Amino acid sequence: MTRRYRVTNRFRFTVFVTIMIILITTLVNFALGLNTAESLTYVEYMDLEIMSGDTLWSIAETYMSDSDDIRVAVYELCKINDISADQLQAGMTIQVPVAA
Repeated sequence: MTRRYRVTNRFRFTVFVTIMIILITTLVNFALGLNTAESLTYVEYMDLEIMSGDTLWSIAETYMSDSDDIRVAVYELCKINDISADQLQAGMTIQVPVAA
């Protein structure tokens, strides 16, 4: 004895199938990681050798983005290189983000 199903309301069935297709597509994209934007947030760094007389302030003015506040840029340089302003010495190399 096989049961046969019959669609009584074609509009409701079409809406249900459409919603299920959208839901399954969204879940598969999320599970596979196809909705990430890692490449848009990638930051490039360049190595900069410190010369005599350089300060984090002057490096931030020269190499960091003009839209940033200099104090914020100096803080970012300290955080990126795990140093404080008084640890800066001639001959050491630090990483500076390349301004886009």
